[in-house]
Amino acid sequence: MTAFCGILNLFYSKKGKCEMKSDKNKRENFFLPSPPWQSPDFNSSGADCGEGQSALNNIIESGSVTVKKGEHLIHCLTIIGQIEGHYILPAQNKTTKYEHVIPQLVAIEESDEVDGLIMILNTVGGDIEAGLAIAELVSGMTTPTVSLVLGGGHSIGVPLAVSTDRSFITPSATMTIHPVRMNGLVLGVPQTLSYFEQMQERIVRFVSDNSEISPDRFREMMLATGELVMDVGTVLSGEAAVKEGLIDSLGSLSDALNCLYNLINEREAENGASDNNTPKG
Repeated sequence: MTAFCGILNLFYSKKGKCEMKSDKNKRENFFLPSPPWQSPDFNSSGADCGEGQSALNNIIESGSVTVKKGEHLIHCLTIIGQIEGHYILPAQNKTTKYEHVIPQLVAIEESDEVDGLIMILNTVGGDIEAGLAIAELVSGMTTPTVSLVLGGGHSIGVPLAVSTDRSFITPSATMTIHPVRMNGLVLGVPQTLSYFEQMQERIVRFVSDNSEISPDRFREMMLATGELVMDVGTVLSGEAAVKEGLIDSLGSLSDALNCLYNLINEREAENGASDNNTPKG
């Protein structure tokens, strides 16, 4: 009998802690569980202490989280390590998998709950086609988007950084611009060089269309010699990236978030104005 009572006391004490945690989450900002764009219903009987673990699993699996502050629901997407393309990289490499990122972007664009996207980059580059695919999706979104380069936004990370509505870079971050290179078997024929040149022009065109840098200046930095010891290209500090027109502004997380909130408010104001101007039949 004593053992049974002890079990009951343990059960109710855990239940009480769980209810207190749910009440606290009602009042404070919260991390949303997976799927990240669905808001949890704390009033339903299904709300329990497992929601925090679900959100943690979402961060571990996809490197993303959705957080709500006030009226706005913001999705945070991280691009880290190497961008993995059609081939699986070794297990010791930190990677961003494009098959994880692309569905998230589609869901964010189609969601009525998510108001904005902040993309945080600290990447060495990776697969060109996978990186360009993600960048093209982001640049075509109507949802307000902001990027923040931390540490580094190298190689194919450059198109990703400029793909958003506004881009930020911290003063200590750097960006490396260099020509296209390929792993594996390469045929020493003119067609191979032509293919490389076409691939580079795709990158140059995208970057120049989504930033203030000119195509000629970007090519010049891409093919510069004398700056990198064993490579061709240019390394830009945060301040230099802004000066060249590659990135919009120097800033940190708070600057990027404030900009995103302003973009969201501007979009809501435009949508409200267009609704008021629509004739009623």
